[in-house]
Amino acid sequence: MAENQKTKVVTGKVRLSYANVWEPRAAEEGQDPKYSLCILIPKSDTATLRKVKAAIDAAKEAGKSLWGGKIPPNLKLPLRDGDIDRPDQPEYAGHFFLNANSKQKPGIVDKNVNPILDQSEVYSGCYGRVSVNFFPFNQKGNKGVGCGLMNIQKVADGEPLSGRTRPEDDFEAIDDGDVEEDFLS
Repeated sequence: MAENQKTKVVTGKVRLSYANVWEPRAAEEGQDPKYSLCILIPKSDTATLRKVKAAIDAAKEAGKSLWGGKIPPNLKLPLRDGDIDRPDQPEYAGHFFLNANSKQKPGIVDKNVNPILDQSEVYSGCYGRVSVNFFPFNQKGNKGVGCGLMNIQKVADGEPLSGRTRPEDDFEAIDDGDVEEDFLS
């Protein structure tokens, strides 16, 4: 099996959060802009979690050459527990999460594998499947395994995580006869 096949994972149904998948952004001023996505994996999806853990292990093995021939004991790893690391964010409850990014724009398709061009279709809160690739890194004394964002397949809508309400939730239809003349004064 090719090395990148050992480190590549296509998830089951996950929730997308912090979906910055249409335009690259720099995390901090002076950094390279990247596309990024936080992938919320339900703890009940043991098949995806098993694949992710195996791919991380393969990336650790591949990283031995970067890390002096052995796996360091305190590596930074990409798979994190939402119940522990994000207890103040209810959408992370019962999930593990991965932060994935890429300098290249991810391919984005619908459930029929047709390209999605409407940027409003893929957002923080919708559900999808995501392909990622895990890789070892050794930068400025930081050693670990990173998660590269590859492609996204949207499979279902979900409640947006932006905190912004929809107009149809804020307003009801108004009959012109119900609007008083001084309505805007």
